[in-house]
Amino acid sequence: MATLNKKIDFIGFIVVDHANPNGDPLNGNQPREDYDGYGEISDVCLKRKLRNRLQDAGESILVQSNERVDDGYDSIRSRVGGNPAMEKPLKMKDKEKGRIRLIAEEAAKAWFDVRAFGQVFALKAGTGVDAVSVGVRGPVTIHTAVSLDPVTITGVQITKSVNNEPGDKKGSDTMGMKYRVDFGVYKVQGSINVQLAEKTGFSEEDARKVKEALLTIFENDASSARPEGSMEMNRFYWIEHHNKTGAASSAKVHRSVEGHKKDGVDMPKSLEDYTFSDSALYALSGVRIEKYIEGSKVE
Repeated sequence: MATLNKKIDFIGFIVVDHANPNGDPLNGNQPREDYDGYGEISDVCLKRKLRNRLQDAGESILVQSNERVDDGYDSIRSRVGGNPAMEKPLKMKDKEKGRIRLIAEEAAKAWFDVRAFGQVFALKAGTGVDAVSVGVRGPVTIHTAVSLDPVTITGVQITKSVNNEPGDKKGSDTMGMKYRVDFGVYKVQGSINVQLAEKTGFSEEDARKVKEALLTIFENDASSARPEGSMEMNRFYWIEHHNKTGAASSAKVHRSVEGHKKDGVDMPKSLEDYTFSDSALYALSGVRIEKYIEGSKVE
């Protein structure tokens, strides 16, 4: 497969309707927000969902969720050690010339997420294997998604009607809180760097698969916190530059698409309360733009 030879940027607008898009474990699993009340979905959360979608599509993933393990390995170390292609570089001595390069190359070939997002390999020494400390920089970077306006977070008290343990008295875990964002539109943006793609072997076909994963990022992601249909990638732009360095900086491209509340709207409650502007994006020269609304390409 041909290595990617052109810079790519992407922009998306995620609609959240009565869901918890990304709970903060340090704040009672309430939806993440900044100090000004704007909702956030971390880049780590988004990449986790992308890994899941790529795994659904049959790609080999190194960083798998425990509940989605598909190869029988229960850790990154065992997954790395169990891959035949990694046997030779792992058995090389720590100071042996070419070990770090070979580990990075073989890992990028073996696992899609290493090739795309990069990975830090920090493995302790084992039987016949020296310690490993290798960093792989991936070409695909994603920003934290931020809501266009401050979001309203609602907490609902919940109870359980059954005990976990035998006995007459209800346990202390029968009461709890469930939090949600009533409504919000979050802007997410990212880029694919050609120079780093050349180092990991990230291809044109890999880029296409990342695009498909972004478009369907919330498929097979339903839970009690995110009911089916409560989150969607509503608008999405895939911007391919005509060369490696790009016709414009990623920052300029990302600023070229905006969403704003309509005049007279105080607290947005639906997508119809917003207007979107992309004229500045289409005014850029030297780029090819694909636009999608609700998953369908707009010509």
